[in-house]
Amino acid sequence: MGREKTKNILNQAVADLSQFATVIHQAHWYMRGTDFLTQHEKMDEYMNEINDQMDEVAERLIVIGGAPYSTLSEFAANTKISDMAGSFEVSMAGHFQTLLDNYRYMQGLYQEGIDTAAEENDKVTEDMFINLTSAVEKNIWMISAVLNKAPLTLN
Repeated sequence: MGREKTKNILNQAVADLSQFATVIHQAHWYMRGTDFLTQHEKMDEYMNEINDQMDEVAERLIVIGGAPYSTLSEFAANTKISDMAGSFEVSMAGHFQTLLDNYRYMQGLYQEGIDTAAEENDKVTEDMFINLTSAVEKNIWMISAVLNKAPLTLN
């Protein structure tokens, strides 16, 4: 079936989304501050969205003949999203900055997916990455606003 570059990007996204879900979960557990009640719940929304994206990406990879990473060791060995030990010393703003950095990384990866799928004439995967980018960019805007920053984009 070909599309080897597209398969590689999809699998990179699987590994990164798995790691990103864990990073969000860590923020969910370790956050403290005056906005805790609303932001703690918001982390659940982010985790659900990222897990849904991971499922969509993995299923697309299977449809085009690939095999998604599916073990913790594969996720850890292949992700480009870093982790660190949880700490109650990280501020609410610190947690949000980490999320923002990771959403921006995903925005770049999704753009690479759009470009690669277009190059390999896989319009369905290209469309999927475009839709995923829309969701990521909305989160970049909202988290940037929480941090009193402009939502810089790659485009």
